[in-house]
Parts: sequence; C-alpha cells; structure tokens
Amino acid sequence: MSHADHYWETATLVLALPSRSVIAHHVHDEHQLVYASQGVISVTTAAGTWVAPSNRGIWIPAGSSHQHRVHGPTRLHGVGLPPEANPWGMPTPAVVSVSPLLRELIVRYTEASTAMQDSARKRRLLAVLLDEVFFSPQQPIRLPAPVDSRLADACARVEAELATAIDIQDLARISGTSARTLTRLFKEEMAMSYVQWRTQLRLYHATRMLADGMPVGAVAHRCGWKSPSSFVAVFRSTFGYTPGGRRSSQ
Repeated sequence: MSHADHYWETATLVLALPSRSVIAHHVHDEHQLVYASQGVISVTTAAGTWVAPSNRGIWIPAGSSHQHRVHGPTRLHGVGLPPEANPWGMPTPAVVSVSPLLRELIVRYTEASTAMQDSARKRRLLAVLLDEVFFSPQQPIRLPAPVDSRLADACARVEAELATAIDIQDLARISGTSARTLTRLFKEEMAMSYVQWRTQLRLYHATRMLADGMPVGAVAHRCGWKSPSSFVAVFRSTFGYTPGGRRSSQ
C-alpha cells in the first residue's frame, strides 16, 4: 500500500497508517523529525536506510529526498523544524533516542499543531521540543547503501539468505571476489565491519517482523541468530528493551 506525496505537503502532521504503507520519495524545505508512537518506521535516501521503533526517532535534513515505510499498524508523527536548526550539521538522516519527555512533546505538538496555528504557545512548545532533540544522543541504527557493484552483490546475497550465517570468506567466494577486498569495501563504504553491518541488517528485518506480530523465536531463526536468547541479548543492547517487552524509552 502506498500514500501519495500530497500527504506530506507539510512537514508537521500525524498519520495513522496500516502495516507496510509506503510514502513515496519527497523533499521538505524544513528539517523533519519523524517518530512512530506505535509501530516501526524506516526512512530511505540515496545514502541508505534508517530504522526506528517507538523509542527512537529519525532526523531528516532539509532538502533530503526520502521515502517512508511503516511496519505494523503505525501512528506516524512528523515535526517540521527550522532549516537553520541542525544540531549535528549532518547531510544525511540520523536515528536519535526519544526520551519520555520528547515523546510527549512530539505527540502533543503534532496532534495540536493545526488547532494552535502560529500561536505563542505553539512556539514555546517547539522551543522545548528543539531543546530536547538537540540533547538526544544519536543511535547507530542504519543500513548504508553500497556503491561498488561487488559490495552491492555481496550485500544482496546476505539479505536473500538472512537465516544463514555466511562468513566473509564464503561470501567472498560466492560473490567472485576476495575476503580482503570485501573487508576493505565494508570499511570504506559502510564505515563498519561486515559483522557489524550484518547485525544491522538482521536488526532491521527483525524490527519489521516483530511489528507484524511474528513470534520472537521465529524472528530469531529467520534473521540468522543461533538462538532466541542471543537475539534477545543483541536486541536489548541496541534498543533498550527486549523484543517481547514494553518499549520504554531510555
């Protein structure tokens, strides 16, 4: 299911979306913070994909063409932020922690934005929201887009066989290159090791499957973990809660 671009003529809004909805590529003149108070959201640009469950948000710089996908029934909030307010000076999106206070600010601001119009109250609320965003730590939950054709082919093979733990030597062999070359390409293009990238890929798919209601054990198996307990440990370390637990913000 897809939604047309006119839903996103403004960067500040709230939408209730069914699972697997897609919002086509579009651009805002403002920066935007997107947050799912229910469900999981991913943002894709030419530079890669970022994913956020309900204790994370995604910062999207102004002028960046991006696409949204949601996983599970999702309540999606978008907050438009001034073009001059970029705390990290980054040209690509970033995943940030959403504290309990920031969550309530986002929900209140987006749900009451139309009623408040351009009131002094709205400006004060946005000022507090901005302050919270600027002090929110970034989270390394991303899937960079490979450029080199050898790396792109290797990444596609791993994703196609997600349940199989392919080491880099075997991946190099079936991709027709060398382990040394792949190791270098992951470092240069992804700024992470193969194992780190594979974990990010597994977590990305795991959050999507969990949002669609798949049991934890099945998710662990389909995403290539040796056991549900090892999956739970990695998931909790990354997101701050267990796959079957309550999604409390850090």
